[in-house]
Amino acid sequence: MRAIGVIPARYESTRLPGKPISDICGKPMIWWVYQQAKKVSELDAVYIATDDSRIMDVCGEYGLDAILTSKDNKTHLNRVYEVSQKIDADLYVVICGDEPMVDSKVIEKVIPDESALSEKYVARALMRELTDPAETIDPGNIKISAADNGDCIYLSRAPIPHPYKTVLVKYHKIVGIECYNKAALEIYVNHEPSKFEKIEDIALLRFVENRVVVNFTLADTDTLSVDTERDLEKVRKIMSERIARGEI
Repeated sequence: MRAIGVIPARYESTRLPGKPISDICGKPMIWWVYQQAKKVSELDAVYIATDDSRIMDVCGEYGLDAILTSKDNKTHLNRVYEVSQKIDADLYVVICGDEPMVDSKVIEKVIPDESALSEKYVARALMRELTDPAETIDPGNIKISAADNGDCIYLSRAPIPHPYKTVLVKYHKIVGIECYNKAALEIYVNHEPSKFEKIEDIALLRFVENRVVVNFTLADTDTLSVDTERDLEKVRKIMSERIARGEI
């Protein structure tokens, strides 16, 4: 089984342009993500997939393997699909470039064993429990409703499910780590953006609306996605403290 790690890194972020190369404790954000991905023994190679020469230049400066992809890719999955057309593999493990606190052991959780290769579509992702009310109501955090076996029912930027009959509800959000085979990626690119995908602006809803099961695994992690300057400052503070304690 050949598995490739792909770190999508787009320069033109709406809320924080250039965030993949934002400085965190002396290194660009994608450097931190790349180092953790390289620790995963199940990955045969790791590539940063970017649409911008400035990110390519930073990757070259730090010795990070990178692929220049089209600026026309509308989602991270379109970018991963382009990588799949250039580099052959059984599985493509997506590690979002805005998760600098990601841990290699968490990445490992999304990689299935070889028995999964017999499945027509492999579409897997990670989720974590939300414990901070501010995170729960933040539309930047994509919330998940999943069955007991982890199969996704729906994704939303709103807190779901709604606590109408009980307040004993645990909310979960996507962790930016996903795994696909080529068949799943082809389903994605060969279908137009779906109704709820366009409303919520959530790429994975295209699978859900086209009846491709996305299975979520619960991960014990405190990783934070960086979407705003406030997020960036929070991550810098946490990672600086961890460096001072010798944890990283």
